[in-house]
Amino acid sequence: VCFEGEPIVYQSQFYYLLNKPAGVISATVDSYEETVLDLFSEEAFREDLFPVGRLDKDTEGFLLITNDGGLAHQLLSPKKHVEKEYYAQVEGIMTAEDQKIFAKGIKLDGEWTLPAELQILNVDEDEMRSEIKLILHEGKFHQVKRMVHAVGKEVVYLKRIRMGGLSLPDDLALGEYRELTSEELAKLQERG
Repeated sequence: VCFEGEPIVYQSQFYYLLNKPAGVISATVDSYEETVLDLFSEEAFREDLFPVGRLDKDTEGFLLITNDGGLAHQLLSPKKHVEKEYYAQVEGIMTAEDQKIFAKGIKLDGEWTLPAELQILNVDEDEMRSEIKLILHEGKFHQVKRMVHAVGKEVVYLKRIRMGGLSLPDDLALGEYRELTSEELAKLQERG
């Protein structure tokens, strides 16, 4: 089918990468709070879009928005162990001992987490703060904050920077979104 000499391509599935700002909730509709879909323009907005997983209201970063339930299920399925990578600023000094504890898994509310990879980027002993990266293979409720709390420290800033084989681009500003390229979509699909 053509219109004015150009083929019309019907697109049924949409994939957006959003750099979620703090203060916005990972929901489709809310009467009181701004949602991630409220950030979309009229042209891009569709009723059937939804976030793949959740980021806490005060957490920033990588959030996939789509209407493809199959891909969402693949990425979120506990059986798939799709990696999620976070950058965090922590009140307290993260140590090599914490790395060992995270690598074994931590008991949270009676359930063990899967082993997680903790990388300590920077430690400021004067300010008693640390910068870390953490790679998880699951997505339990408030997991990063709860794991850090379990070793006696507190997350003060949290940003998801990667999901599966796809990283948050440096040039995607907070609150901005864009459609995934076919290459990016393929990276996500091969992880599912």
